[in-house]
Amino acid sequence: MAKPVITLENISKAYQIGQIGSGTISRDFDRFWKTKILGKEDPFLKIGETNDRSIKGTSDIVWSLKDINFEVNQGDAVGIIGKNGAGKSTLLKLLSRVTAPTTGEIKVKGRIASLLEVGTGFHPELSGRENIYLNGAILGMRKKEITRKLDEIIDFSGVERYIDTPVKRYSSGMYVRLAFAVAAHLESEILIVDEVLAVGDAEFQKKCLGKMGDISKGQGRTVLFVSHNMGAVQSLCNKGIVLESGKTSFNGITDKAIDEYLKKSNTLAYRKWDIDNAPGNLNFKLLEVKILNSKNEVSLNHLITQSIKIEFTYQILTDNNLFTHGFNLFNSHNIHILSSHDFHSSTLNEKLSKGIYKKTITIPGNFLAEGGYNCSFAIMKYNPFLVEFHELDLVGFTIIDEIGNRKIRGDYSDNIPGIVRPILNWK
Repeated sequence: MAKPVITLENISKAYQIGQIGSGTISRDFDRFWKTKILGKEDPFLKIGETNDRSIKGTSDIVWSLKDINFEVNQGDAVGIIGKNGAGKSTLLKLLSRVTAPTTGEIKVKGRIASLLEVGTGFHPELSGRENIYLNGAILGMRKKEITRKLDEIIDFSGVERYIDTPVKRYSSGMYVRLAFAVAAHLESEILIVDEVLAVGDAEFQKKCLGKMGDISKGQGRTVLFVSHNMGAVQSLCNKGIVLESGKTSFNGITDKAIDEYLKKSNTLAYRKWDIDNAPGNLNFKLLEVKILNSKNEVSLNHLITQSIKIEFTYQILTDNNLFTHGFNLFNSHNIHILSSHDFHSSTLNEKLSKGIYKKTITIPGNFLAEGGYNCSFAIMKYNPFLVEFHELDLVGFTIIDEIGNRKIRGDYSDNIPGIVRPILNWK
């Protein structure tokens, strides 16, 4: 049975907006004495507010993290996901011991190699080779251990030609290549990576994900990975933690973590615009989109057995239009599920005048798999073909295969894999 290598117990982190400190040296000393020596609560720390950047606060104390509790086992690859400002980077800084928690305790077994931003732990005046040795020394490795890994690190980074050049002359891409190579190859038990892969090119990102997979699955080391790339999180991680306004909103298997995160990413079942702000162009404006259930009610959540109607209302601003419509459906992992065009629409042969029109499509029940979905709407002209309008991420919905604790379509403990789940005839 795997043993926990990281344990967080009631971790919270408060930041003071504006002036830092308690005001006087005597109060600073009093705070240190009571909190660090006597182990009491901080007498100068206010209650503070939740870390919600979308609302205006009244307190100058903000909880970047609040009451975080979880364990990470040896060999786990854990994806930490959430919106900007959710507390992801703060959490990794606490785990990397860059900063200390305001309350709670963190227990870590093993050495940590962290890559929190481009050039973490690098000295700009030193060469790439010297920085490899510097990083190894910070991790507590001996010179012989670092030398043994040196050629492998340089080869992986792809910056061999500049390895004896001061890193201050490196591009951001070269920086992150060498920094990741150092963190991944030096023999730490825990690797922490915070979105730095966004700097590298596609080839290097793929290389990095493969290396992190080898570290966790092949070598039994632990990886904590923060990214907004849900595809990368899904392919690398076996567990996921979702942070929302500084709190843990989900902790479990990766697929469900991604679904929980995307379910809360501003997905709406109904949107409406006035003509001045509506998406469109000089010929066309989209006015309203609805996701309707079998009772013609606007609904975000739909049972797997029920049909779903998607209704588009739009306004034509010019006369004599000849076009057709298009609809695209994507799942929560941004996989393109299907496209549908009304090639047999009368609009292909009949020119339309100015006015407001409505188009409705129906997705049958027992077709889509459970999970989150979003859709787009397009207007196209033919002869020659031209996309007149295409708007992504208009509205979304969730397919649910559960009522209470009972599965609707089968007695099983987890999600059935697959993009669609039609009922097929077996003979």
